[in-house]
Amino acid sequence: MGAALYDRFPVFAEAFDEVCTHLDPHLEHPLRQIVFNHNPQQTELLNHTTYAQAGLFALHIALVRLLASAGIHPDTVIGHSIGEIAAAHTAGIFNLPDACHLVATRATLMGQLPTNGTMATIAATPDELHHHLTATNGQVTIAALNTPTHTVISGPTPLVQQISTTWAEQGRKTHTLTVSHAFHSPQMDPILQPFTHAISHLTYHPPTIPLISNLTGQPANHEITTPHYWAQHIRQPVHFHPAITHTAPHTHTYLEIGPDPTLTTATQHTLHHHNHPTPHLTTTLTHKQPE
Repeated sequence: MGAALYDRFPVFAEAFDEVCTHLDPHLEHPLRQIVFNHNPQQTELLNHTTYAQAGLFALHIALVRLLASAGIHPDTVIGHSIGEIAAAHTAGIFNLPDACHLVATRATLMGQLPTNGTMATIAATPDELHHHLTATNGQVTIAALNTPTHTVISGPTPLVQQISTTWAEQGRKTHTLTVSHAFHSPQMDPILQPFTHAISHLTYHPPTIPLISNLTGQPANHEITTPHYWAQHIRQPVHFHPAITHTAPHTHTYLEIGPDPTLTTATQHTLHHHNHPTPHLTTTLTHKQPE
């Protein structure tokens, strides 16, 4: 995940190392060692939220710096969960040390929670899922609106598996995510107050370019410069497809910053569902070809 870019492009390596300098004091193992190592035990650590979030953030920032060195700058940014912190840094809301502090605090607090939850994508709308979610008495909730017809749910593992199995038996496509916790669900509630307190001293700036909020799918307002926003960002659903729908009428190119074209695929499905003209969609990295 970025190892070949690290070896080839000094600007990428410098940015990745700069992020690691800020994150490593909060981690048990050096981040670069975990992200670039092929040892199976190290790979398993990368699936844990503490290192997954830190690793993704380092990759995001290094890719943004590499693209900027080639003269490629975004007109608007959209994040997806941890990606919104990288988007916020890119938009000037946080300087890098503060963004890294937020990421490290978020990742370590989440990593300390019990690992008894999971997440799953189901080919169903929130309305279709409403009955099954209500039956869990609020234990399973919507975690992300990825496309108009695909929704991510999150909660205790047995309940999420039960709902997924029910929909699979009806012929709907389901997929259990490789995650260590039930993000964007009530299982995050215990860390909201300590997280808010831990990031209360950070310096927040208004965005210098438009950022489309995960909480609303609309351009971020002044709330994004408050600790409360970033606490709710942990708990509330990611409004990804509403963000794409909002930007679609005036966007000609979408570029995904990440290790694989997951959001590019979600963007394609969203645009097709709404019969929007398809813009140029591309991703920085894909496992199907060399970096």
